[in-house]
Amino acid sequence: MLLKHFFMEKIAHSSYLLAGSNACAIVDPRRDVDLYIEAANQQGVEITHILETHLHADFISGHLDLAARTGAKIYAPRSGNCSFDHEALSAGDEIEIENILIKVLETPGHTPEHISYVVMDRSRGDQPAGVFSGDTLFVGDVGRPDLFPDIAIELAGKLHHSLHHQLLKLPDFCEVWPCHGAGSLCGRAMGAKWRSTIGYERLYNSALRITDRDEFIKSLTRGMPPTPDHFSRCSDINRQGPARVVELPVLARMSPAGFREAMKSKDVIVLDVRSYEGFGSHHIPGAWHIDISGNFPTFAGWVLPPDKRILLVAATAEEAHKANIWARRVGLDRVFGYLDKSMFGWATSGFQTSDVRQISAETLHNIACGKHERDEIVLVDVRSALEFNDNHIEGALNIPAPEMRTRFRELHPDKHTVLICSTGHRSSLASSILKRQGFHDVANVAGGMTGYSAAGYTKSCKVCANPHGSRFYDSFVPVQRQWGKSE
Repeated sequence: MLLKHFFMEKIAHSSYLLAGSNACAIVDPRRDVDLYIEAANQQGVEITHILETHLHADFISGHLDLAARTGAKIYAPRSGNCSFDHEALSAGDEIEIENILIKVLETPGHTPEHISYVVMDRSRGDQPAGVFSGDTLFVGDVGRPDLFPDIAIELAGKLHHSLHHQLLKLPDFCEVWPCHGAGSLCGRAMGAKWRSTIGYERLYNSALRITDRDEFIKSLTRGMPPTPDHFSRCSDINRQGPARVVELPVLARMSPAGFREAMKSKDVIVLDVRSYEGFGSHHIPGAWHIDISGNFPTFAGWVLPPDKRILLVAATAEEAHKANIWARRVGLDRVFGYLDKSMFGWATSGFQTSDVRQISAETLHNIACGKHERDEIVLVDVRSALEFNDNHIEGALNIPAPEMRTRFRELHPDKHTVLICSTGHRSSLASSILKRQGFHDVANVAGGMTGYSAAGYTKSCKVCANPHGSRFYDSFVPVQRQWGKSE
């Protein structure tokens, strides 16, 4: 048995190739599927099975593209009621790939239809070698049950059962192969490793150590990170079956004049994906800004209107095509053109530009400590509430960047507004939202709170300093157990 792991950064998605001697399965595939086909060819195996653990919320799956290109059969949860051609699975079903036996467990909780795949390598033995746990069990965390707010408590109860009465019944040596890692919003805060074991998670997974069912439900239905808008859209798209990539618009290179003409359509928006300092120096008025070097897909899926066609401003043609791929991964399929020669071409054509002033940590500190008139500015921290509550500059307002789309009304467009996040990426997104709403005097703090603390003006953010750690800080007490000895 061969297991190959694929990791897609930014959304922290893990997918897998599980192979025997001649055939293989792809588990939870991403939308751009060439890498699976190339990997199978390199191993000399045929892709015959496509296994989905659940209807993914944070990305568009590649099951239809992969099936069309390889002829492989798709396997998905029966309770998902998927509209595409597939083999529907429920508890007790089995799949055989040569000497590999795969048994299905129903593990709802993160989503109502979730299943897990327990893998036995019969060439070595009949015990479970590992489990594809999808978004039920992660390294150091468990799936969040609040993606469906109306049934969040019910799902949290089912998640408790799935974990303690299904997955934790597997042997301690059974490996755990989850669908996400650190950085994903499908959990509260996952570990950075891509795999673990049932035994290790039993001992050190903070969420699993909340054994009381009621306390477990409370812990996973209160204080959870906000849910991006595209999570519900992606689930439905994956249920119906996404459009194949070959059917999507071809990204066209557009002259500045042609680009400006296309902008006149009411169903078109402009998305600038350059660095935040590039956007700040000059950009097309009314453009959205999401820096491609940050968590571009999450925030693109979160804030951009899905019913609009999208024009891109990128530093290079390569960057534009990269942004288009990322947009498609979160269900934004209507990107159709990019600006030739970027903003240089726009400026040399004599077209209007706008800008956002970039200020340093020192400049902000001089304002914050009163060396400049403090009441002349409004400081808005656009990080999450978790980050803000850990540490923030006195007097700052907290409006998370995605919420700026509606909460801009809490701010005054005539005030000098300074925006800060952890690095400058999210605050630049928020600045573009304010500029679209008629705010003219907007500044972005370059380097954000990371730069502000590095300059010695405040303590480091505990959340930012430990991005891959548990968020159960107060409840976690390490288990003291001597290695090599059983209880």
